[in-house]
Amino acid sequence: MSFISVKTAFILGLKAHLIEVECDIGRGTNFFSLIGLTDKAIDESGDRISAALRNAGYTNPKQMNQRTVISLAPANLRKEGTLFDLPIAMAYLAASEQIIFAKNVENILENSLFVGELSLQGELRELRGALAITELAKKNKIKNIFLPQANVEEAALIPGINIFGAKNLKEIIQHLEGKKKIFAAEPTNLEFFKDKFLQNNNFRKNPVDMSDIKGQTAAKRALLIAAAGGHNIALYGPPGTGKTMLARAARDLLPELNQQEILEVTRIHSIAGTASLEDSNLILEAPFRSPHHTSSYVSLVGGGATPRPGEVTLAHGGILFLDEFPEFEKKSIEALREPLEEGFISISRAKGTEKFPAKFMLIAAMNPCPCGNRGNKDKKCICTMNDIARYERKLSGPIIDRVDIWIQVSNIPYAQLGTAEKSGDSSEEFKKKILIARTMMKKRFASYNDSENLAYSKIYLTLNRDMSAKEITIFANLSPEIKSELDIFAQKLNLSPRAYHRVLRVARTIADCDEKENISKEHILEALQYRPKI
Repeated sequence: MSFISVKTAFILGLKAHLIEVECDIGRGTNFFSLIGLTDKAIDESGDRISAALRNAGYTNPKQMNQRTVISLAPANLRKEGTLFDLPIAMAYLAASEQIIFAKNVENILENSLFVGELSLQGELRELRGALAITELAKKNKIKNIFLPQANVEEAALIPGINIFGAKNLKEIIQHLEGKKKIFAAEPTNLEFFKDKFLQNNNFRKNPVDMSDIKGQTAAKRALLIAAAGGHNIALYGPPGTGKTMLARAARDLLPELNQQEILEVTRIHSIAGTASLEDSNLILEAPFRSPHHTSSYVSLVGGGATPRPGEVTLAHGGILFLDEFPEFEKKSIEALREPLEEGFISISRAKGTEKFPAKFMLIAAMNPCPCGNRGNKDKKCICTMNDIARYERKLSGPIIDRVDIWIQVSNIPYAQLGTAEKSGDSSEEFKKKILIARTMMKKRFASYNDSENLAYSKIYLTLNRDMSAKEITIFANLSPEIKSELDIFAQKLNLSPRAYHRVLRVARTIADCDEKENISKEHILEALQYRPKI
């Protein structure tokens, strides 16, 4: 009879927390206790582990005439989930001396982290958050991590730690006893998965190319600017004019994610349980999230008794498309203020506060009124003044201010419809222009992203949308003549200081799209054209 401690981890919010699974076996009548502020799923683990151990050929704590106490420390942190099955089983087997460790794996428990859910037959089920857990293990200088085979390629994104993937409990025990070795996984080759990802387009449904959309030259230009600088954009106009098609075509305009972005986005979606490909948990392209307007407040912004990420966080690093924008709950729309301005959202509940990343490009699509025909010369609007007023009240001034580009999507001539001819540039050609603009931004910000400036802004500048008021004066500096013109127009349009700065950010992006180092009067005038007229 002895005491053993095994390391594991679990996910709370978007962070992994290190947990010590302590097992103490003493003399006495048959007794089994699992303590440490656990939830129902963990309380049920005793039955799962007992069946798994029995089916693997080992005795379980409920068979023996002994007192077995399992503690999950720290005891003041509420724990939930099924990831504790494997470490609890390993702690019990080691404490009951059913595992005879091989000489070459001495001190393996002190240098390893175990995580995974067990089936009744001892199989290891795929888990969520493997990337975050592996990062935690490396941060705490843990040398080895044992987890389900299905999560190996995700965990192997983190170098400098031995990743051991197993199909079942018995494989891990045999490895520790030196009977059958599990080889550490090779580091994940992102280039291989990127090539595989580009070759396999079956995961997309009804892809839309920009050249498939007839007309709408102004809207396409606005989307080009928005995608280049990461700006928020609103498309408004009558029903059936192509607003949704434009938004869905925009997903192909964003450049591929770099390695740091892949890690960041994959970490979020791994915890949330989404996947990029059927046979991979890696997220290799910018996310595109399109929640329905009936989605609840919690599903959109996140929350719950234990704070969990919502759609705004799942769209981090990509696009959040909100079709029928004013039809969303008003409190859901107002909750977008913080992520649109700060790039994150804070969720506070009785059980704790979580800060989730939420830096995305918003594409909002809306009609000018409930019936959609307000301002249409060909169709009569049947909405009452109260209907229109109620519709407009759904969008407050602060929300309107935070959308950089407002563009009208009007009806197009019937002669352009039903033809096989392509209309304008393809998505690939748009993407090339966006890459050129982003390369200019990257070069411009490169010398600025030093330690002193980062300490001030705490934001690593990559896109024009990230510029603060101080940085706008540096990178969007205007000549006295152009500044005077802008001030006159700002006074006529009664722009708020926030809207004024957003005009400058958009103008800087327009200049980058035109491959110009300096902002000209034409760039300012075009940026002003994108302020709301509704």
